[in-house]
Amino acid sequence: MTALYLAFLNSWRGLVFGARTERAIRLELALLALGLPAALLLGGGLWVRVALLVSLLLMLGAEFLNTAVEKLCDHLHPDRHARIGIVKDLASAGAFLTQVIAALIWVTALIDRF
Repeated sequence: MTALYLAFLNSWRGLVFGARTERAIRLELALLALGLPAALLLGGGLWVRVALLVSLLLMLGAEFLNTAVEKLCDHLHPDRHARIGIVKDLASAGAFLTQVIAALIWVTALIDRF
């Protein structure tokens, strides 16, 4: 139980740090806060509501991973470097694709509802 508690504390510190320092993470947290009640109203069934919320959580998780990759790259090589730029672009593309997935799920739920 102690290891689980310590892992939670590490995750909590990461959540707080990301929310305090990264504009993209704050934006996606705001989308999650707005999306929670919207998912409950929009989703016709339990699985649709879960899919809507999971899409937002996955998007946020990908943004945290993207931020971690960028911070690590900046720490290891603070100067501009072409190969480091490619690594950062790849991480950004991963975050973008989760945003596309979330948008597809939300648009599908809207079409299905109305």
